[in-house]
Amino acid sequence: MADKQSSGEILGIPYNFERPSLGRLLSSYWQPGKGMLVEKPFGIGYTLNLANWRSWVILAVAGGLYYQQQQSGGAGGTDADVPEDDDGPVEVIVDDD
Repeated sequence: MADKQSSGEILGIPYNFERPSLGRLLSSYWQPGKGMLVEKPFGIGYTLNLANWRSWVILAVAGGLYYQQQQSGGAGGTDADVPEDDDGPVEVIVDDD
């Protein structure tokens, strides 16, 4: 029976399911001289290279958007969706004359 490969590429997307060591984890997130995206140390796809300044810009923008969402209540809606004087349920009577 053939052994399954634990790392490689499928359709140009890298994968690696080998047990990660601490050194491999640290070195995969800090690779000076490489681009903004590098192969993940474990799993499928790519991750940010923290040695590249563009990654820090992406993290700052994502953090700012997250902070803005938390400050606005996180509901995702507008103030027009919620009435100001919500005293409870309202009964509506329709006359069929």
